[in-house]
Amino acid sequence: MGVRILEMNKAVFLDRDGVINVEKGYLHRVEDFEFLPGVPRALHLLKEAGFLLIVVTNQSGVARGYYSLEAVHELHRHLQDQLKPYGAAIDGFYICPHHPEYESDDQPSDCSCRKPLPGMIVKAVSDFHIDPARSYLVGDKLSDIEAGRAACCRCLLVRTGYGDVPEENVPKDVTIVDDLLAAARSIIAKEVSGT
Repeated sequence: MGVRILEMNKAVFLDRDGVINVEKGYLHRVEDFEFLPGVPRALHLLKEAGFLLIVVTNQSGVARGYYSLEAVHELHRHLQDQLKPYGAAIDGFYICPHHPEYESDDQPSDCSCRKPLPGMIVKAVSDFHIDPARSYLVGDKLSDIEAGRAACCRCLLVRTGYGDVPEENVPKDVTIVDDLLAAARSIIAKEVSGT
């Protein structure tokens, strides 16, 4: 009997606020959630192209006491429900509820998961058997990009949310696009061309 080699998965790691939904500052209420234009279509295209969809989101509002971790989970359940009609479910949610200025017994001030550190991506890579070299990160902040690069993913910066960053501040190997739909089309084009 031969040894069966499992092929590793490819993924698109997604920041949440400002990439998937409208940036509203410490979003935690379901009624305030609003997709950015084209997002369900973008996620559907990426799923069709064989990518896992993994959300990696800093949620320091938990450490600051603005809302609970359960409120974040409830918002993510709502997000999933909204994506059902599009066949574009998120495969995993990774949340950093920490902030270096807010510490408690269950909220350490030092963690390896808060972007720009790559801890959430590294955990997802292990959990989902993902090949980071075949994967992408899409974010609207340079801290997202730093986390993606540290995890050896190819990175795209969207101009939505906080993404209006001067181009000279963006690493040369990072693709800058208008929004998540443009990011999805860019990723799929790279896959087709093999670049």
